[in-house]
Amino acid sequence: ADQRSDIALVKLDASDLPVVTIGKSADLEVGEWVLAIGSPFGFDYSATAGIVSAKGRSLPKENYVPFIQTDVAINPGNSGGPLFNQDGEVVGVNSQIYSRTGGYMGLSFAIPIEVAMDVAEQLKTKGRVTRGWLGVLIQDVTHDLAESFGMDHPRGALVAKVLPDSPARAAGLQAGDVIVNFDGKDIRSSSSLPPIVGSTRVGVQVPVEVIRNSKPRALQVTLGELPDDLT
Repeated sequence: ADQRSDIALVKLDASDLPVVTIGKSADLEVGEWVLAIGSPFGFDYSATAGIVSAKGRSLPKENYVPFIQTDVAINPGNSGGPLFNQDGEVVGVNSQIYSRTGGYMGLSFAIPIEVAMDVAEQLKTKGRVTRGWLGVLIQDVTHDLAESFGMDHPRGALVAKVLPDSPARAAGLQAGDVIVNFDGKDIRSSSSLPPIVGSTRVGVQVPVEVIRNSKPRALQVTLGELPDDLT
């Protein structure tokens, strides 16, 4: 099991089992209809439908899973059930809700199927899950900060602190740098950086583009492994 993603791998001694078709959560669009199947409050095989509200959500206790936010009704007993697109393909694993009452309030979150399958494969082959680690503390770029950095609009992740003995320190990243591209992927906000870093293989050198002193700068970073005690 992987506690950080809340995904476990189970081995079944059986054959000729029915299986679902795996889709791509990356192809989902905000506003697209999705359907969840689960057992809310013990009512087996219950189906609920809704739309994709947002993608790439970071939750307070988990920065390394880019959750799919939906308004599909999810209740206790739905966790672990599949989230389907309109083609009947599984695009996520229903995980949790945000609620002030303990019941559904219109905010439900699913683990992207790509994340779940990657975790399952690592558990199968290695018995544990490793994630890339950069070693920086980051914050959002506000309109005022973007203007002071000479940027035409807010984007990227502002490096507030570089941790000692980290891959970021070794690569020359500095506090005040704005990471705007990581391994070929544009960084729109600070919350989009951790999932991308975490899904990158440990020990691999990747290109990183930063804005430093109002000028773009290209760096190469060799990622370390995310320690268990870091969020």
